[in-house]
Amino acid sequence: MNHPSNALRDIDDLADVGIEMPDGCRLSARVWRPKDAEENPVPAILEFLPYRKRDGTAARDALTHPWFAKRGYACIRVDTRGNGDSDGLMEDEYTQQEQDDAVAAIQWLAGQSWCTGNVGMMGISWGGFNALQVAAMQPAPLKAIITLCSTADRYADDIHYKGGCLLNENLGWGATMWSYSSRTPDPALRPNWREAWLDRLENEPFLPSVWLRHQTRDGYWQHGSVCEDFSAIQAATLAVGGWGDGYKNTVPRLVEQLDAPVKGIVGPWVHKYPHFAVPEPRIGFLQEALRWWDHWLKGLDTGVDQDPDYRAYLMDGVRPQRWYSERPGRWVAEDTGATSHLPCQTLRLSNDGLGQAGPLDVRVSSPQTCGMESGEYCAIWLGPDMPGDQRPDDALSTCFDGAPLTEDLSIVGAPRVRLRISANRPQAQVAVRLNHIHPDGATTRITYGVLNLSHRDDHARPEPLTPGTPYDMTLDLDHIAYRVPKGHRLRIAVSSAYWPLIWPSPEPVELHLTGGDVTIPNRQSPGSDEYQFPPPDSETPQDVSTLRNVKNARRVETDMNSGETHLVIEDDFGLIKDNQHGLVYGGTAYECWSIHPDDPLSAKGLCRWTQQMIRGDIDLRTETSCEMWSDNREFFLKATLKAYEGEKLVYSRDMEDIVPRNQI
Repeated sequence: MNHPSNALRDIDDLADVGIEMPDGCRLSARVWRPKDAEENPVPAILEFLPYRKRDGTAARDALTHPWFAKRGYACIRVDTRGNGDSDGLMEDEYTQQEQDDAVAAIQWLAGQSWCTGNVGMMGISWGGFNALQVAAMQPAPLKAIITLCSTADRYADDIHYKGGCLLNENLGWGATMWSYSSRTPDPALRPNWREAWLDRLENEPFLPSVWLRHQTRDGYWQHGSVCEDFSAIQAATLAVGGWGDGYKNTVPRLVEQLDAPVKGIVGPWVHKYPHFAVPEPRIGFLQEALRWWDHWLKGLDTGVDQDPDYRAYLMDGVRPQRWYSERPGRWVAEDTGATSHLPCQTLRLSNDGLGQAGPLDVRVSSPQTCGMESGEYCAIWLGPDMPGDQRPDDALSTCFDGAPLTEDLSIVGAPRVRLRISANRPQAQVAVRLNHIHPDGATTRITYGVLNLSHRDDHARPEPLTPGTPYDMTLDLDHIAYRVPKGHRLRIAVSSAYWPLIWPSPEPVELHLTGGDVTIPNRQSPGSDEYQFPPPDSETPQDVSTLRNVKNARRVETDMNSGETHLVIEDDFGLIKDNQHGLVYGGTAYECWSIHPDDPLSAKGLCRWTQQMIRGDIDLRTETSCEMWSDNREFFLKATLKAYEGEKLVYSRDMEDIVPRNQI
C-alpha cells in the first residue's frame, strides 16, 4: 500500500525505546511512527541532544515530531548519554563519544524493519551543532540534515569566546548545564533512578572550568568545528537561523562554503523553531522541512533544489525595545550564494564623523559599565533580553555619526570594520556597534562585533600589544538584514569595554584611533516579499496543567555605597504537570553581573539554578550556584551542587578552581 506524502497516517507514540550503544550503554528514545510502518517502512528523522525529552523539550517535541510522523516518517528523539532517561555519564559537550553514539543510533535506525534505511538528522542549538558534526562523519544512511541556530565554528562563534574575548555566557551556560544535566531520570521509567541520579551528581563536570582552560583556538575547539573541513559534509543541508539569536553567521557561511546541496533561511527570530518562534512573522517551517525530507529521504520532486540559496528576512528599522512581539519587514531571496556577491559601500571614520575621508585622531576610554544595553548574547528565555536604547552605552563610547540618508539603506550581510588603533596597555579589547539613529535620537543597535586586540592576527597564537604602537586590524560585525529609512542616520560606536557581554581586560585601557572605515553591504530594497512561505502549522500542543506561571525580570542596580553596578536577571520557568504521564517539573534561575565603572578587576559573575521534579510522592530538587572573578593574572571559580529528596539533603559537592589568564 502506497501512502502519498500528504495522506495523514495514524501513529504510535513510544515513550522509552532503548537503543544500545556498542559499549552496552542504553540510550532512551521517544519514537513517533506510523502504526503501519512495519508493513510500509518509512525514513527516520533523528533529534539527538541532552535537554531531556521527558520534560525539557516535551513542549516543542509535541508540536513537531508527531506532525512529521503522520506524514510518513519515524521521528526519534534521543537523550544523549548521561542525560534525561539515558544511561551513562556526560563528560562535555560535543565529545567524540557523543558523535560516535549518534552514528550508532543512525545505524540502528537504518537497520530497523520499519525504516527504509534513509535517515535525516534535525535539531536546534545543541541538536543543530551535532547534526553538522555527525554529517561530517559521513554515516552512509544519513542523507540530509536540518540544522537550526547552530555554528560551524566552536571557538569564534559559540557561547564561549567571540573575537578572542571571553563571553560571560561561558559561565552562564555552563551554570545551566551544571544544573540541567545533574538531574535524575524519571522514576517512572527507571527503577534504579536514585542510583543513576547519585552517579550523575558525583560525576557531573563543571564545564566553565573546562572551557576556561582553552582560551585560544586549540585542538579542543577545532574538534567539532566543521569549518575545519566543510567538504566533509556531504548530506544535503538546510540551515535555519534568526536575527534575534546569537548564531547569526552560520547560515550564510554554510550556504557559501558547503559543497553539498545547501539552502539557508534566516528570520527575525530568537533561539526557537520558526513555526512557534518570536518575534513574528513565523513561517510554515514544518511544511518547508517536509519538502526537504520528502526530496532527500523519499526521492520526491518537491522543488527544494530549485529554491533560492538564501532567504532572509529584511527587518524594517524600528525603535529600540527590550522585547519585540513582531518585526515588520519583508523576505529577500538570493538565487545563488548568500551575501558575498552583494554590492558594498565604504564610509570613513574621521574627526568629523562617519562618511568622507579625513583626519582621525580620537581617544577611547570607556567606563567598565559600558555595555549594559547590549542585551543577552543569545536570547532564549523570552524575557526582556534584546538590546535596549543604545544612547547610554554610546555616551560611554566614541561615536561617529553619518549624515541623514538620502534613500533607504538595506544592509544585508556582515559589515566589515577596519581600524588603525593603538593602546596604552599590552592587553586591550574593542567593541564596535553599527547603530541606527532615529530622528528623535533614539538609537537601535543594528549589529556589533568585539575583538581581543591580542588576537588581532590569530586566535590560536595571540600576541600582546606594544603600548603606543599602532596596528591595522579588521573586525567583521555579525551578519544582519536591516533596513534604515531615508532621513535617518548611521552611527559607529567604539568602546574599550562591553560588560556584561564580555569579561573585561585586566587594566583600564585607553585606545587611540588614527584611521578606520566600515564597509556595509547594500542590497536593493524590495517593494514586497521576494519569497512567500506557507503559514505556520504544528501538531496539538502538549497537554499540561500550569501550577506556577512563568516570569522574567531584568534590571540594573547601582550600589550608592560601593559604586558598583549590578545587572540582575531573574527567570522563573514556572511549574507544570504533564497530564499525559503525570510528571511535575519546573525551575528558577538567577544571575548577577557586577562591576565598578573604574575597576575591571571588580568584575564578578554569580549564577544560581533550582530544578524540581515531582513524581507521585517523590519530590526531588537540585540547587546549584557558581561564581567567577579574576585578578590581573588568574580567573577564580567556585561552584556548589546540592540535591534534595523532599527536604532531606542527599548529596552535596563544592569545587574551586584557579585558571591562568592567557592574553584575555
